[in-house]
Amino acid sequence: MTTRREFVTEALGGIGLLGLVLKSEKVLGKSSRRIDSIGLQLYTLRNELAKDFESTLGKVAAIGYRKVEFAGYHNRTPFQVKQSLKNAGLASPSTHLSLQTIAHDLGRAIESAKVIGHRYLILGYLQPDERKSLDDYKVLADVLNRAGEDCRAAKLQLAYHNHDFEFASTNGQVPYDLLLRSTDRELVKMELDLYWITKAMRRSEDYFVQYPGRFELLHIKDMDDTPKRSFTEVGKGTIDFKLLLDQSQPAGVKHHFIEQDETSGSPFESIKTSYEYMRKLRF
Repeated sequence: MTTRREFVTEALGGIGLLGLVLKSEKVLGKSSRRIDSIGLQLYTLRNELAKDFESTLGKVAAIGYRKVEFAGYHNRTPFQVKQSLKNAGLASPSTHLSLQTIAHDLGRAIESAKVIGHRYLILGYLQPDERKSLDDYKVLADVLNRAGEDCRAAKLQLAYHNHDFEFASTNGQVPYDLLLRSTDRELVKMELDLYWITKAMRRSEDYFVQYPGRFELLHIKDMDDTPKRSFTEVGKGTIDFKLLLDQSQPAGVKHHFIEQDETSGSPFESIKTSYEYMRKLRF
């Protein structure tokens, strides 16, 4: 009969062996982590949604996506959007908003978010006249902090989505860094677009380490191997997502959204190709 000491010794030995196996798999390049729930930023299908909202969401769900991020509701009310999501079996944890909406109509956006089921309200893009100088970014930081307070009071989270222009040095400062330093880390999270930061020749992993827990959302978007460095399906381009996702552990990521701003063929085929690649990816 196995004694208590023998049982404990065998159990600990098993744990040690398991740790050795996992470490060996890491060394040999066999990774076991993956993204459990892959999302889609619906800007990719903006034209299709405008033509047939219900059918488009249904096709997204049929591919395998279970969550989506909005960039406009195509003239539908929050209740209609909620019902369409329910019909398709989709959830929508986040949506993109304009600076004008966040600065001047946030109350209505919050009410819409509560109906639809959003958790995050995200500033998706700055118009050229909203980012002419560092002073514009300083004012923006104040706007985001105030809006972040309102979102927190409503049990929502404000976030900011980047492009490449925020990384262009201006008067010796990087606007994106200014925003990170000047906004409250709890009130304003970041949705890091891995394509745009790569195009700006910056290293996302440096930001993950320097600002841990700040990046709760990621945009998974690939870059083609041409002089233009344009968009392509995830897995067909030059960005090493396996490496970046492995290095994103300090970032605090909760949501991953595939996006492709432009497609050369059917956007449905593109989002299917990207989904299949991410579904199989281990890191």
